[in-house]
Amino acid sequence: MEKIDGDEKVQSPIDPIIPIDFIPNNEKGPRVTYKFKWVHLLIGAFAIISVTAGWFVLTAKSVFVEIDPITAQIEIEGGFKVRLGQRYLIRSGSYELTLLNDGYHASVTQLLVSAEQSQTHPFVMRKLPGIISIASDITDGARVQIDGVDIGLTPLNGVLVESGDHQMTISKERYLDYRETISVEGRSVVQRYQASLEPAWATVSLSTVPAGADVLVDGEIFGTTPVNAEILQGRRDLTLKLSGHKAWQDDFDVIAGQDFTIPPVQLEPADGLVFIRSNPSAASLTIGGDFKGLTPLEVALAPGQNHELTFFKNGYHSKKTTIRTQPNQERELNLELDPVLASVSVIAEPVDAELYVNGEFRGLANQSIELMAASQQIEIRKAGYVPYTAEFTSRPGLDQIIRVTLKSLEQARQEQIKPVIATAAGQSLKLFYPSAFTMGASRREAGRRPNENLRDIQLERPFYISYREVSNSEYRLFDSEHSSGTVSGVTLDNEAQPVVRVSWNQGALYCNWLSGQEALPPFYQVNEQDEVVGFNPQSSGYRLPSEAEWAWVARTEGSGNTVRYPWGDQLPPPENAGNFADVTARQYLGEIIFDYDDGYFATAPIGSFAPNQHEILDMAGNVAEWVHDFYGAMGSLGGVEVDPLGPEDGQFHTIRGSSWAHGSITEMRLSFRDFGIEPRDDVGFRIARYLED
Repeated sequence: MEKIDGDEKVQSPIDPIIPIDFIPNNEKGPRVTYKFKWVHLLIGAFAIISVTAGWFVLTAKSVFVEIDPITAQIEIEGGFKVRLGQRYLIRSGSYELTLLNDGYHASVTQLLVSAEQSQTHPFVMRKLPGIISIASDITDGARVQIDGVDIGLTPLNGVLVESGDHQMTISKERYLDYRETISVEGRSVVQRYQASLEPAWATVSLSTVPAGADVLVDGEIFGTTPVNAEILQGRRDLTLKLSGHKAWQDDFDVIAGQDFTIPPVQLEPADGLVFIRSNPSAASLTIGGDFKGLTPLEVALAPGQNHELTFFKNGYHSKKTTIRTQPNQERELNLELDPVLASVSVIAEPVDAELYVNGEFRGLANQSIELMAASQQIEIRKAGYVPYTAEFTSRPGLDQIIRVTLKSLEQARQEQIKPVIATAAGQSLKLFYPSAFTMGASRREAGRRPNENLRDIQLERPFYISYREVSNSEYRLFDSEHSSGTVSGVTLDNEAQPVVRVSWNQGALYCNWLSGQEALPPFYQVNEQDEVVGFNPQSSGYRLPSEAEWAWVARTEGSGNTVRYPWGDQLPPPENAGNFADVTARQYLGEIIFDYDDGYFATAPIGSFAPNQHEILDMAGNVAEWVHDFYGAMGSLGGVEVDPLGPEDGQFHTIRGSSWAHGSITEMRLSFRDFGIEPRDDVGFRIARYLED
């Protein structure tokens, strides 16, 4: 027996030999038969894995996922990857990246692996909000804003705020805003903030004499004096009110925390308030010589003193009264003005015509009637006749007659021409059919000047000329800012006074303006600088009267004779002959008419004196007047001048008529001629126009 590998093997007797079946191989070559073995499978699998791994290693990219914070947990979904320390082996493509970390918002995003062999992909995780608490040590209920967003009133607890720097503002009425930049840690970390609000006011001490005045700051009552008021910072309006006293007002700057005292304020007694009415209304009122306006009106008067009130109205006697008020007193004053009356005889045809004054029926026209000494509208009517209407101003102490012959409607239809026309400004113009006359003065006439040469004139064109000179109120319809000024403290600027201090050019421009109001062709040609450079003699628009027209209206009578002075041919002038240089202007003017008093220092209201023989007012006195013509001193050209319009050119324009500043024999004559170019305080104008063909 022998032992093999520890085992015993027993030797047996010799075994018999057994023959093996034999089958001859008919194939030409040797034959191999495969027998499966597990080792072969293992070897094949290893080979595949090795090839695959090699391919992956060769095609994968080295990717570093850089995370802030570095403690974040990283999960990559999709595809095959191998982590090698802080890097991944991963093929190019898109993957889902999940980041997790305590105190941070979970993040799911895309990881895009490019074709670069080595690459880094940084990611920053967003912190969870911090938890803050906010309180103010002075007052609760303060408004809190974070980055301009209102988050509530103090105290605040558990407010979630994103990490980072934020602007915190805490505000409350009457306190200065508290501002702080806060750094929020985030990650649910709790942080506490304490704010100290400073007052936005200062204490202002105030007293008055007498005490007890209401104190208003920007209209809000803060108490009565004496008072210590907490007033907010800034520019503040302070008002003190006490019954029976004038309100006191001032403004001042308040600086937060800087208290101050205002010196005692002495309150003045309050004005008395007077409501003034007059009958009629629209009377001019002066108090102590100062113009206050037209009635009715309300005026404040200083208490405890007398105030002299004077009332004026055209056509009424002026009236004075004295009034005294108490502090804070309210009074009413009603005043009755007495009219200035004058007797006027009205003679009319037909005899049963009716008379109306300012639209009021006054009986049959043929009567003597008491009229106010003011401009009034006289109307005489009868059925089947054209009414007569005219502006008339009665004059006390004068024998005045209104003669009217009414025209039948048939006559009117035949004539078709208006003897009187009205302008858009309310002026009335009278139509004249002039005749031949001699203009100028004889060499033997006392006071004659060399520029008054005799000239034979034939006026053939009918023309209209205004009854009155242009007033301030009428001129201001054209130039609202015009002022006629004053002379020695006496106004020339009342509405009813004639306009003065206008140049010839301004008078011509007024005429063109008036033509424009009525769609009439302008008479004067004007350049871009509003300078008159010519005229159209065929125009029917408004213009200044020619010198010849003015002289004809001023001097001729119905008989064809001419008068020397406005009142006739003798000196001195009769009472109320016109407004000239009288005794009231002795201290202002060099030459006056002695023992003559027309009642006016300077200009009088238009139409204050009797009209001339043609019913035209103020052809002498009041103001001298611009006429159309350039100034010249030539005499007759050896024949009759037909409708002359003066020299073709010149430096100056002609002025006709005397004024309130004239008192010499030379100036009082109706043939007196002057010239000029600049405005004067005694020169105005009236208007005219040709009758339309």
